Amino acid sequence: MSPTITEVDVYDIRFPTSEQLDGSDAMNPDPDYSAAYVVLRTDAPGGLAGYGLCFTIGRGNDVVAAAIGTLRPYVVGRTVDSVTGDLGAFYRLLTHDSQLRWLGPEKGVMHMAAGAVVNAAWDLAAREAGKPVWALLASMSPDQLVDLVDFRYLSDALTRDEALDILRRAEPGRAARAERLRKEGYPAYTTEPGWLGYSDEKLTRLAKEAVAAGFAQIKLKVGADLQDDLRRMRLARAAVGPDIRIAVDANQRWDVAEALEWMAALAPHDPYWIEEPTSPDDVLAHAAVRAGQPVRVATGEHVANRVVFKQLLQAGAVDFVQIDAARVAGVNENLAILLLAAKFGVPVCPHAGGVGLCELVQHLAMFDYVAVSGSLEGRVIEYVPHLHEHFTDPAVVENGRYQAPSAPGFSARMVPGTLADYRYPDGPVWQAREKRQELTR
Repeated sequence: MSPTITEVDVYDIRFPTSEQLDGSDAMNPDPDYSAAYVVLRTDAPGGLAGYGLCFTIGRGNDVVAAAIGTLRPYVVGRTVDSVTGDLGAFYRLLTHDSQLRWLGPEKGVMHMAAGAVVNAAWDLAAREAGKPVWALLASMSPDQLVDLVDFRYLSDALTRDEALDILRRAEPGRAARAERLRKEGYPAYTTEPGWLGYSDEKLTRLAKEAVAAGFAQIKLKVGADLQDDLRRMRLARAAVGPDIRIAVDANQRWDVAEALEWMAALAPHDPYWIEEPTSPDDVLAHAAVRAGQPVRVATGEHVANRVVFKQLLQAGAVDFVQIDAARVAGVNENLAILLLAAKFGVPVCPHAGGVGLCELVQHLAMFDYVAVSGSLEGRVIEYVPHLHEHFTDPAVVENGRYQAPSAPGFSARMVPGTLADYRYPDGPVWQAREKRQELTR
């Protein structure tokens, strides 16, 4: 008999990154990188479990953790085979509860909560199969892959038959690309030098270190002060030279006119892309920014669902699609977005960093290369070297390239000590911080 899922454990894990201004940008000046961390417990011998998470930057973790708790009745008591044997049906089950869906529909906190549980189910399936998630996905037939996708609201841009055709065209080269991936890795870029809270000296030092470490692209946060951004861009360009790409990221700071003015001023320094120049929901504004200035446009980390991605692509509003492993409803919806991007011929350059996002999204990008797009042209995965020590199978970047994960699962399992030390608000790290704050009041 198949083992049973006995519990959905939810942990509120937070890291005090605001103390060093790691992650600081024009819209998020004091983030505490956090994860609503999910464990699907089973009664299988050997302690088989599935691990997933939803990334936040602090107080929102309370809300996401509570939302995950509302999904327990759909998970606890189910056999493992009923979940891992039909992950398309499980995804639709979690996203189509009418009373919970009403809160979106299919966007926001409830959708992110569903994604955390869906990703944990994929981790469980991959552990059960003895494969990393990217390889598990790449071993599925085109028909099995399209069964994972909800084509509702997509068929005007991507039909099931078109998706099958994309996957079938890529199928003959899968083995060769997987072998190349294992040997050479996947291109990465780093945001490590670019946080707004860093000093000029730190920016310059980290930019030079990034080039020495093999990265061909870095990224700077912009949008708080134009003269400040111009100075920082000049420093970064002087540090890395003319041949290293420098992307810039406004984190949704601007209206259209402001974006056009700002990017016209930055354009002489050759920014590679402008990321999130305006509201992530505003398709027409992104199209206007793309048409009104010379720098290419990237967005996606805060895009709510596959429908908005569809519209961005239909409107010709983006040059780079930036999927996020924990913003939409998990692997299944990200597969839909990868297929949409392939249909429109737009490269996918995933958002990462945060807590566990590098660990998760590497699998999606590598699967895209092996079994969907079949291409590395114009493609890079973001990398930020923070907090990886808290995972049992952390992302590994060498010479500016992600190394293909080989351990079974989704690389999402946290080390037990992290769960004890950083659990909010009663973990010792947070208790000590509270005492320090009390002494300064």
